[in-house]
Amino acid sequence: MVFTTSQAMRLYGCVLVLAVLTFTSSSAIPKPDKEKEHKERTKEKHLSTEEHEKDGEHNTDYDHEAFLGQESKTFDQLSPEESRERLGFIVDKIDKDHDGLVTEEELKSWIQYVQKRYVLVDTDRTWKDHEPDADGKLQWTSYKKRTYGYPDDPEDKDSPTHEYREMIARDERRWKKADKDGDGKLSHDEFVDFLHPEDAEHMREIVVLETLEDIDKDKDGFISLEEYIGDMWREKQEGEEEPDWVKSEREQFRDYRDKNKDGKMDSREVQDWIIPTDYDHSLAEAKHLMYESDADKDGKLTREEILDKYDLFVGSQATDFGEALTKHDEF
Repeated sequence: MVFTTSQAMRLYGCVLVLAVLTFTSSSAIPKPDKEKEHKERTKEKHLSTEEHEKDGEHNTDYDHEAFLGQESKTFDQLSPEESRERLGFIVDKIDKDHDGLVTEEELKSWIQYVQKRYVLVDTDRTWKDHEPDADGKLQWTSYKKRTYGYPDDPEDKDSPTHEYREMIARDERRWKKADKDGDGKLSHDEFVDFLHPEDAEHMREIVVLETLEDIDKDKDGFISLEEYIGDMWREKQEGEEEPDWVKSEREQFRDYRDKNKDGKMDSREVQDWIIPTDYDHSLAEAKHLMYESDADKDGKLTREEILDKYDLFVGSQATDFGEALTKHDEF
């Protein structure tokens, strides 16, 4: 089959938009199959996929994943001696002031670090795919061309990027918010905030706005109960019973999400929903590890106290911590 130039461009555009939807930060909140999945909009940071308690007992698998982050997924079976040895390397990293003692704050900082390593790895990978200037910064025009494939004006109806104009405008708005020094370019750190705005406090406004725009179908600036449920669940079929979780979400909306009881969620209520701030999981886990390991109860952990409790921190397993120990030394 032979394509005309316009047909080829259209085909290329279709392929490109699939790549854009996969890659670009415009689709920061993916849309799963509503038929099968209960969509989760909340940006609350859970330290582990494991339950914190099992059968009324504390689950040490939760501690391992909280302490090691995604590295715990690639653990190899090691002897207790090998586990203790590798844990010792981590203790050296945690003890930032090198005084031989690990404080609760240092432990919390380590847990936060390993939890965000995936963000740093993802950003590094994407950053290398672009072309930063000689000053180590990335221009918006360069990012847009690399992401959307065209240098044309998306407002021009004859431009191939016209159909992506809303996505481009959304990206540009987020770009400007991430550009803290206002020079029109993004440094590596600013690019982290651009790709992962949910992890930067000054970007919360953008996360809330994008979420509201995604769900607010009638564009009145609010999220109604119908829009809230519709975002999580496909349209109810005739004669079909709602799943229990949908009924529960209706109650959540009425009793907790809609705080002023006006039947809809405003931007402040959306923020309270998707970015809850009333519980610090990292601090709670640091306190737990400290309590379980601090044998002399002086509020600090020695190297020996941590290694004596190696099974609490890493179990009988450990992984190759080479990457965690050599990359991102700013920890």
